[in-house]
Amino acid sequence: MIFENGERIVFAGDSVTDCGRKRPFGEGLWEGVGNGYVRNVDSILSVLYPEKLLHITNVGCGGATSADMLRDWETNVEALNPDWVFVMIGINDIWRQFDEPAFDHTTRMPEAYRQNLEAVCQRTKSKVKGMFLISPFYMEANDNDPMKKRTLEYAQICKEVAEKYGATYIDVQGAFDNHLKYRYPAYISWDRVHPNWVGGMIIAKEILKAIDADPLY
Repeated sequence: MIFENGERIVFAGDSVTDCGRKRPFGEGLWEGVGNGYVRNVDSILSVLYPEKLLHITNVGCGGATSADMLRDWETNVEALNPDWVFVMIGINDIWRQFDEPAFDHTTRMPEAYRQNLEAVCQRTKSKVKGMFLISPFYMEANDNDPMKKRTLEYAQICKEVAEKYGATYIDVQGAFDNHLKYRYPAYISWDRVHPNWVGGMIIAKEILKAIDADPLY
């Protein structure tokens, strides 16, 4: 497992990361890191590696777009001097194009999303041991669904930015697609965007694979 004792790991993103985390920084027990995938990662690592005291911090913000994340990056991430950074952002850039179609989405379009991701990579990648970009996802099996098609486009941008800056890309959309071969989307999400506990565990599993954590037996 790549994390060392005493290291700080920061998770940035939107409501999928937030999940009721503590303010101003999501740390510690109970509501601390929230009740989503970050809690799963924190708990499993504590079980697998009790000898390693990891400082896991959740700075996810419900409703955030990539532009919002970039705006708050200095306060929410850089000020914490993390050793490792995980970013999962983009579904609100996409979703607002569908549930608020009459509004101006200039700052949420694909190239703006790419620029925002590149900006945080440029500012952070050389200052940390490692950076992980997690794909935005939409829990829908039909790839021809308009919002799913858009999400796949943004996930590809996320992958390209990760490759450009030497970050690790985590394909959560692919993991959900595999799960949806067997289960209907409502099994893991009420709105296809916010995962339930099963959905959160799917995300956590992909993160644990990316950091070379030993599997649970």
